[in-house]
Amino acid sequence: MDASQRFDLNTTVHQAHIASQKLALLPHPKRNELLRCLAQILQDRQDDLLEANTIDLEVSRDLAIPSLVLNWLKLAPERLQTLGLMLNHLATTTDPLAMIAFPQSTFMVAPGYAKLQPRGVIAFIYEAFPDLALLLAGMCWKTGNALLLKGGAETKHSNQVVIELLHAALAAADLPLTCVQCIPCDRNISISDLVARDLPIDLVVPYGRPSLVQQVVQQSTVPTLQSAMGNCYLFWSDSGSTDLTRSMIINSHQGSPDAVNAIEKVLLTPNIKQSRLTLLWSTLKEKGFELRGDATLAAEFPELILATKEEWQQPYLQKIVAFRVVDDLADALNWINRHSSHHADCLVTDSYQDSQQFIQGVRSSQVFINTSPQFLRQSSGPGGSLAIGMSSAKSLSPGVISLETLMTSKQIIQTS
Repeated sequence: MDASQRFDLNTTVHQAHIASQKLALLPHPKRNELLRCLAQILQDRQDDLLEANTIDLEVSRDLAIPSLVLNWLKLAPERLQTLGLMLNHLATTTDPLAMIAFPQSTFMVAPGYAKLQPRGVIAFIYEAFPDLALLLAGMCWKTGNALLLKGGAETKHSNQVVIELLHAALAAADLPLTCVQCIPCDRNISISDLVARDLPIDLVVPYGRPSLVQQVVQQSTVPTLQSAMGNCYLFWSDSGSTDLTRSMIINSHQGSPDAVNAIEKVLLTPNIKQSRLTLLWSTLKEKGFELRGDATLAAEFPELILATKEEWQQPYLQKIVAFRVVDDLADALNWINRHSSHHADCLVTDSYQDSQQFIQGVRSSQVFINTSPQFLRQSSGPGGSLAIGMSSAKSLSPGVISLETLMTSKQIIQTS
């Protein structure tokens, strides 16, 4: 009998719950050894993963899968080599479970503090991005969590190899294979089956197009991160530099394969001179951007495509930037707070007062003033942390989806 025919979701999740308790007690050196082992296995079996990925790409093209998803799906040796470096780097970082989160004042007589601990079982629901399944598995092992993977049909063959690599690393470390399990995409198991039942799942991380993320968020009865990409806004104030505006837009789109914090909408006042606009647009078009505008700008500048009402609150996830005229900073803040993805919004200005007003007024998990919001999965510096994406300010844990996101805290109150 085929393994997928024997699959039982209830049993799988409960096995993950049991395995998570063992992972939570695994010493930090053993967790690091597991990460290094996975990086080595990835290097040794890179060709197997690339071959499976090629099959997925061929099948997906025949099924007319959108080019955006194909780009997310397509693996290359460089992409896997970068992943291996990140896993090895993760093995060199300090133990997140040994950290004291913050001094904790309590209403108890005795003093207390808070200690970080694993969440338990994390479910990753995603489309494309087979390499992110490996990265998140490494992050879960570092933080002592078990992981459930539910990928889309477009990653069927890639995910089969991914789970083989993960199980090989677990077997080498003499750990239960149930620490990471894959929910077969060819079984009739819906998203609601996973996230809307009384199962021991502690956190759900959806990742992909907005339609997938919203479906998971709306159906889930489990704590869920509202991941986000694209639809980031930039307000170009009257005093803001044209060169800086241009470089921030271009740089924000350079994430690969997903420009998580891409600036796709730019707000400006009527005081911005036409010469500054045409200079900016000329450079963007040279860089391959498609430009759109609101009714005011599209009427004055025929080269701009008219942006529809719906576009202002949806990501393009392409090299497209739409421009809109607002009255002032207050009007810009009002528009951004109603239409952006609320994870990375920006301001270009020479005014300290404007910067403070923007920081105080914008409802975004990250705010960028005169600097690019470009997203990097590994932050700079020798002790740089890893992240798989961003979550909205409306999410359970706003901001970077990092190791800290995969943990919770326990308050300890004790006397000597």
